[in-house]
Amino acid sequence: MAIRSAVTISLVPEARGGPFVFWDDLADACRKASELGFDAVEIFLPGPDEVDLVTLRTLLDGHGLALAAVGTGAGWVKHRLNLVHPESSVRSRARDFIRAIIDFAGRFHAPAIIGSMQGRSGVDGVDAPTAAGHLADALEELGEHAKNYGVPLVYEPLNRYETNMANTVEAGMAILRSLSTKNVVLLADLFHMNIEESDIAAAIRAGRGGIGHVHFVDSNRRPAGLGHIDFAPIVAALEEIEYQGYASAEAFPYPDPDSAAERTMQTFRQYFRNDEA
Repeated sequence: MAIRSAVTISLVPEARGGPFVFWDDLADACRKASELGFDAVEIFLPGPDEVDLVTLRTLLDGHGLALAAVGTGAGWVKHRLNLVHPESSVRSRARDFIRAIIDFAGRFHAPAIIGSMQGRSGVDGVDAPTAAGHLADALEELGEHAKNYGVPLVYEPLNRYETNMANTVEAGMAILRSLSTKNVVLLADLFHMNIEESDIAAAIRAGRGGIGHVHFVDSNRRPAGLGHIDFAPIVAALEEIEYQGYASAEAFPYPDPDSAAERTMQTFRQYFRNDEA
C-alpha cells in the first residue's frame, strides 16, 4: 500500500491561527480535499459531540475520502486539560476527553492523536519522574482502549517550546518501549523534527516499527515546499522503513487555505507520486 495523502481541518475556534489548512466548514473542506485528490482528512474537533457521525460518514463517502486521524488538542486549547496535571481530577477528565475522541474516531477506523494534551513537567510542582509516570499510565490505558476499534493510539513528540515530555523520535520510542501495551505508535511531525532532530531521515529510520502517522509540513510550518526541508531523503527513509500510513498536511493556511492545500498536493505528488508528475 502506498503512502496516502491527508489534509487537516480545524473546527476549533480557540485554535484559530494554528497550523491547520482548512477551517470551520467541514462540508466545503471535504469537497475541496476531494477535488484536489487527497485520500483523507484529519480533523480537529472541539469535542466528540460537535460533529454528527452520520453527517461525517455521508461527507466522507460522498467525496471518496477516509478519516486519517482525529486530534485531541482541543482538550488543551479549549478545556485546559492535560495528562500530567498535578490534580488527579484534571488528569481523569483529560483521559475521559481523549477516550471519547478515540470512540469517535474508532467508528471510522481512524486513530486519535495525543499531542498538546500530554502536558509538561515542571508545572505546578510536578517533577519529571512523576509527570513521566502520569503520561505512561495514560498511554497504557488509552492505548488499550483504542485496541477495541482495531486502531492504535498515536503519540506525538513535540518541540521543546511545547513540551518537555518527548521532543525526539528517540525519546518517543523510549516511551513506547516502556509500555506494556503495544498499541501506541508515534507521530513523526516534520516541523517539530526540523527543530529537534540533527538528521530527520536518520530519526525516521531509527523509528522503524514505531512510526504510525506523519505530518507532512515544511520547516516554517508552511505547506510542504514553502520552506527549506529537503524531502527527498525523508521520503527515502519512509520507504526504507516500509511506512504505509498518511502524510498529513498540518500546516498554516499560507497564503490561504486553498493555496496551501494545492501546494501540499503538488509537493506530495512530486515526492510520493513521481510517476504521476
